[in-house]
Amino acid sequence: MSKNSALAPRIAANDIDTFLHNLDEMGSAVLSGILTPPECRAVTALYDQGTGFRSHIRMQRHGFGKGEYKYFAYPLPPLVQALREMIYPLLVPTANAWQEHMGLETQFPVAHKDYLELCAKAGQTKPTPLLLRYGPGDYNCLHQDVYGEMLFPLQAAVLLSDPETDFSGGEFVLTEQRPRMQSRAEVVSLQQGDAVVFSVRNRPARGTRGFYRVNMRHGVSRVREGSRHTLGVIFHDAA
Repeated sequence: MSKNSALAPRIAANDIDTFLHNLDEMGSAVLSGILTPPECRAVTALYDQGTGFRSHIRMQRHGFGKGEYKYFAYPLPPLVQALREMIYPLLVPTANAWQEHMGLETQFPVAHKDYLELCAKAGQTKPTPLLLRYGPGDYNCLHQDVYGEMLFPLQAAVLLSDPETDFSGGEFVLTEQRPRMQSRAEVVSLQQGDAVVFSVRNRPARGTRGFYRVNMRHGVSRVREGSRHTLGVIFHDAA
């Protein structure tokens, strides 16, 4: 069974209508159980391999927080490639609707390979999927993953570690800033193998005079104990 055929029924096992509704209303939603525990452990094990990555970032050096992450190089591991290809088309209708509501002209093709061709034409050819590692006391500051002019408005993060046994703390956190209002925070509870899909930078919200833009940021709270690994699946490439 190919990675694609294994992933498809797991994604379809979620209530997709509810998932898309929550994504549209809140700017985030969860796809449960899309990776198995053995798959999570296999992806986590890639972190300590000496090859397969294009860069290694230590967050504290750059003021990003504490912890570290590595960007994959092309070709991506088959499972990471499959996640990118399988999740992207599920999100395209929402992404295109958001673009329209926010007055943005760019519309996204259904197939991810076609979108990457557009990224390449804009000079964005570096892969953006990444593995993140956090230890005790580590955290990720609130941020946005913007790598160039071409930006797909949604991304995913898959929790690879088991919050019951591998770590404590380390909650995934989203904030939204609406015009002339204080920021609202959302903590997303995840189990091993779950993916949270969320807004990269902005999302539309409906007001009394139509739609307006909400500014979104995401991060990870302090890990109290253990080790937490996450797979970030970003759909646009970097310049």
